[in-house]
Amino acid sequence: MKVLIIALFLSFSFCVFSQTKQKESSKPFVLGNIEEIQSTQLGEKRILNIYLPEGYKQDDTTKYSVIYLLDGSADEDFIHVVGLVQFNTFEWIKRIPKSIVVGIATVDRKRDFTYPTTVEEDKKAFPTTGHSDNFIAFIEKELQPYIEKKYKTNTSKTIIGQSLGGLFATEVLFKKPNLFNKYVIISPSLWWDDGSLLKQTPEILNEKFSQPTDIYIGVGKEGLGLGKNPHVMEVDANILAEKIKNTKSNNVSVYFDYLPQENHATVSHLALFNAFRLLYPAKK
Repeated sequence: MKVLIIALFLSFSFCVFSQTKQKESSKPFVLGNIEEIQSTQLGEKRILNIYLPEGYKQDDTTKYSVIYLLDGSADEDFIHVVGLVQFNTFEWIKRIPKSIVVGIATVDRKRDFTYPTTVEEDKKAFPTTGHSDNFIAFIEKELQPYIEKKYKTNTSKTIIGQSLGGLFATEVLFKKPNLFNKYVIISPSLWWDDGSLLKQTPEILNEKFSQPTDIYIGVGKEGLGLGKNPHVMEVDANILAEKIKNTKSNNVSVYFDYLPQENHATVSHLALFNAFRLLYPAKK
């Protein structure tokens, strides 16, 4: 009996030692930094998820492109987008330059990503709607200066937005095109306000528009949008691309990408992969 008790004690001690050793050897897998910024424009604090590329050092002279990601919460698009960015910057691929990713965590996307609508049904469905002007001001006056002051950035700035985020990215392109020089617009909700954004004449169509600007527009087989009047998502996306193609500026390029095997829920990952390929063509 004494031998059995000793054996059980030794076995228990070994298990406890093994578990303790295992706990000591484990450590968290860190993908990025979580930061908080107080916004005067929005009247609230906002969470930022920041990915820094491999080799980033604060004390060297290298500067990096910045990718601003709408819907950038950890449980939204931040993780899979960072994965695509990392993959496309591997040394054996080098499709895109090493980049900082700034994921803007969502608070109220219906409020932040939409401009005021004249459609009563939109107002009822989206009661907090119509404040994209504040969100644009937040990006221009607070977020970009914050990132450019704290991190080592160059002049290359990309915005990625899908659905209502794609509507917002399109609005920025039309109203404040100089905020970014690359636009990744996926499944934009251009049905908003009965498609009023498509009726505007943006600055980028003007011959005098001088900033080099590349635009990717990707959409799946998605059908009708949510508005009162019928708007087919892929048709509106194509209309947007054709409108931009009519620019008189030699500094604007647009790529339209129809992905019929994808729908509104599945299109973003493949569209972004294609966007990197098209916006950064292989050098011959």
